[in-house]
Amino acid sequence: MMDWTDRHCRAFHRVLAPDALLYTEMVHAQAILHGDRERLLGFDNSEHPVALQLGGSDPKHLADAARIGEQWGYDEVNLNVGCPSDRVQAGRFGACLMKEPPLVAECIAAMIDAVKIPVTVKCRLGVDEQEDYDAFLQFVDTVAATGCQDFIVHARKAWLSGLSPKENRDIPPLRYDWVHRLKQERPALRISLNGGLATVEACVEQLAHVDAVMIGRMAYHEPYRLHLLDCALSGREPRTREALLREYLPYVQRHLDKGLALKHITRHILGLYHAQPGGRAYRQILSEGAPRSDAGLALLEKAIAATQPSEQAA
Repeated sequence: MMDWTDRHCRAFHRVLAPDALLYTEMVHAQAILHGDRERLLGFDNSEHPVALQLGGSDPKHLADAARIGEQWGYDEVNLNVGCPSDRVQAGRFGACLMKEPPLVAECIAAMIDAVKIPVTVKCRLGVDEQEDYDAFLQFVDTVAATGCQDFIVHARKAWLSGLSPKENRDIPPLRYDWVHRLKQERPALRISLNGGLATVEACVEQLAHVDAVMIGRMAYHEPYRLHLLDCALSGREPRTREALLREYLPYVQRHLDKGLALKHITRHILGLYHAQPGGRAYRQILSEGAPRSDAGLALLEKAIAATQPSEQAA
């Protein structure tokens, strides 16, 4: 998720979910070729396994960017052909590429030839007036012919005009049955389902039909649910929110020591105490205090303390 799942977010999510595969924000191939690679690609070793998500439509540029990602240590490289934003469309990448299956296949083939790590695709069910399951299946088959075996499907189509990115996450109807059918008809492919998964129970239910689920906004806005899902799948006992946050504090301190402002980290942990006693005070303390230039771990300790039950007078 662009502007959300940066390295600090991913490091926090790794504490919550030791077994999850984490994904970067979508990064355009050209940015990697010509931009600040430490800023764009840097990550903490604790994040493994972590996948680099790329945007673009030029096979050579994508192959070069994938090769660089592999050199930086990523465990997977993913081509996003599901993002519907205007900025993405203007650059001829994201969901608009679903109208050009041969080009997507050419891009994926070039990436596969360039790296030894897995190359995967994130897509939608279709775009605009596309309402035909067979057209969706043809898209998958065209791309799979390159050797790509792993598809992450956002179970909605995208409207490329008339809807905002937010509306494209809510208005087009979910069609989980299409994704279930794809897995049934192409059992050799690894199929992950994305879209509309807001509870642990919903995620577990879908795993009866597909190989994996991808969650985004649920994990970001209510991160403790990500931890509960990881526990449900691993059999581990859930830990307290405080214990999880304290495990993250050494990472926070390392980056504060490097000069990072605390606000760049706390924005990712605001939802940890969602709907919990003291949660509002926790968020208020972090939101108001983190922008200060002297903000440090003491602010986080203060926020944690706000979630503790008050001692009752004797």
